[in-house]
Amino acid sequence: MRKIQMVDLKGQYSQIKDVVNPSIQEVIDTASFINGSKVHEFQKNLEQYLAVKHVIPCANGTDALQIAMMSLGLKPGDEVITADFTFAATVEVIALLNLTPVLVDVNPDDFNINIEAIKKAITPKTKAIVPVHLFGQCANMEAIMEIANKHNLFVIEDNAQAIGAAYTYNNGKKAKAGTIGHVSSTSFFPSKNLGCYGDGGAIFTNDDDLAHTIRGIVNHGMYRRYHHDVVGVNSRLDSIQAAVLDAKLPHLDAYNKARQDAAKKYNKAFSGIDAITTPKVLNGCTDICDTCDCHVFHQYTLKVAGVDRDALVKHLNENDIPCGVYYPIPLHKQKAYQDSRYNEADFTVTNELVKNVISLPMHTELDDEQIEYITSTLINFING
Repeated sequence: MRKIQMVDLKGQYSQIKDVVNPSIQEVIDTASFINGSKVHEFQKNLEQYLAVKHVIPCANGTDALQIAMMSLGLKPGDEVITADFTFAATVEVIALLNLTPVLVDVNPDDFNINIEAIKKAITPKTKAIVPVHLFGQCANMEAIMEIANKHNLFVIEDNAQAIGAAYTYNNGKKAKAGTIGHVSSTSFFPSKNLGCYGDGGAIFTNDDDLAHTIRGIVNHGMYRRYHHDVVGVNSRLDSIQAAVLDAKLPHLDAYNKARQDAAKKYNKAFSGIDAITTPKVLNGCTDICDTCDCHVFHQYTLKVAGVDRDALVKHLNENDIPCGVYYPIPLHKQKAYQDSRYNEADFTVTNELVKNVISLPMHTELDDEQIEYITSTLINFING
């Protein structure tokens, strides 16, 4: 059996190196390392894939989220509602901009931001909502947009984990994750479903004015050289990373399908195990069907009950099975983001999830032998 990786980037590269290597070499040969043709080609191809008017590449996913917020003209003290159960980057950029993060609880089944918790958190100072499409599945965007329209709020989608996923409206209409809110951010960190070989990110929007503002912000606030019209940053996707991403983009749907196939095999192996709750696919599907695009499984995350989760992690690692706990500490309990306004009774789901979630290896190169070994080792631990 091949060594099990949490994410097998080397194995994925071996399948596409005949395309990736010449693309990288072309950038080197032309020495167009910054804002070269590869960046523009990737931008246009991603716009076409997402069916979104504007893709603005940038240096990384955290920058993308910060720049998206900068483009909206938010003021210090403005409140931004987001999920408590996610990576710190989401709330980090809110604080960096001297905005006020307002953390709320998530759903117990799909781990995404809870709609009723959003409604409860709105105050006269609320200016934006940041839904995080966690682990590869969209938050309830139809409900979130209704709330935003009612209260005149911006919606900034954190799409770092769900590129390629689709959201299905109640009327059956579909839209790609990251194209529904006013503006969206994504990450091309190597382990993402669409990842480069370094850092990278992008901002998406269908709003022409926002896109114009964002294009200035990413380049020191310049639209003409040495004319600084807005306060900006230095955040550009370099041409080598764009070349890698453009080589991988035509494979994204196949990559996501491979992840879905692995998730179905995991689900089948764990069916009937009372101590295990497998990931739920909620938006438009009740299961992972052959045509499902609602969940792209950036992570395959279980909930375990009546099991010593930390002992399970140790057992898997001792058997050469990597795993992850995303996330072990709620953001509202992190030293940097503690706030006396928070009430523990408002975070019952998050406080439980951090104790019982575990993520198993999930990537495009998982094979049946590896999945059988992973699942049998986990089940044997649970059965004692």
